[in-house]
Amino acid sequence: MIQLHYWPTPNGHKITMFLEEAGLPYEIKPVNIGTGEQFKPDFLQIAPNNRMPAIVDTEPTDGGAPISIFESGAILVYLAEKTGRFLSADPRTRYDTLQWLFWQMGGLGPMAGQNHHFAVYAPEKLEYAIKRYVNETNRLYGVLNKRLADREFVAGEYSIADMASYPWIVPYERQGQNLDDFPHLKRWFHAIKERPATVLAYERGKDVSNQPTMSEEAKKVLFGQTAAHVR
Repeated sequence: MIQLHYWPTPNGHKITMFLEEAGLPYEIKPVNIGTGEQFKPDFLQIAPNNRMPAIVDTEPTDGGAPISIFESGAILVYLAEKTGRFLSADPRTRYDTLQWLFWQMGGLGPMAGQNHHFAVYAPEKLEYAIKRYVNETNRLYGVLNKRLADREFVAGEYSIADMASYPWIVPYERQGQNLDDFPHLKRWFHAIKERPATVLAYERGKDVSNQPTMSEEAKKVLFGQTAAHVR
């Protein structure tokens, strides 16, 4: 059984997408990041960076004690290796997939996240910051669009690289982007959106939380963190 410590954010959706695709049994343990549940000592034991998602695999393949994993990219690799799915054993395809997974982890996710922050959540609308991150998000969309010009999915067949990137494209309007400007990305986006596992994954998210707006108190919890929060 996979215990998934989760909240319906882009990084959280990555993991439910994989679990639904693979048909792995899992149990969601909600971590309400707007009320500070990510700072509870029991959660920090498995996610020392006080970020969700995190998993605990109570039945690892080696038959030993439960294994805990944090960081969404690491979780996707772990689950892919556990199931033998969505990460090819062929070295060329495998590393093609992994480099695009890391592209998302180091580029698309952080840049789109800063885009969201300065455009939507920041108490002051800083024109330079908004323009900086909207433009960088646009550049990254362009990179992904070019990649998809001659292939169905990011690494050929559907893989963890697609699962990692898709949730960060879902809020494209909030990121100041127009999918019509990226026809190959748009085709890819709708192909993933229509997958039954994607539909189920996002429905699970709605079951956990369907809050369209973030309260001022939640913003203080999320954006006022310092080292004191993890001591």
